[in-house]
Amino acid sequence: MKKSANSTFIDVTNHLENKFGPVGSKGWVEAESRAWEEYNAQIIRDARKESGMTQSEVADRIGADKAYISRVEHGITVPTVSSFYRIISAMGMRVVITR
Repeated sequence: MKKSANSTFIDVTNHLENKFGPVGSKGWVEAESRAWEEYNAQIIRDARKESGMTQSEVADRIGADKAYISRVEHGITVPTVSSFYRIISAMGMRVVITR
């Protein structure tokens, strides 16, 4: 990992390019996609905990099983967009898209 002259700052892009390839390359795009999937899993997990619901309660509300919610929250299963909205809605929350 290359440090700047100040050595307090690290060139993160350089580090990521060394690991995944140049920005826009197949490796970079795949890594970026996986990062978004993990981020969405974390959003769902945090939202469920904030709502005070168990995985089983969320699963019951959307007609799924607890294992499905667990896989979604751990980033093993990526929900479709409609399932994402159903999960969020089941917790009494909504998705807001702003500009």
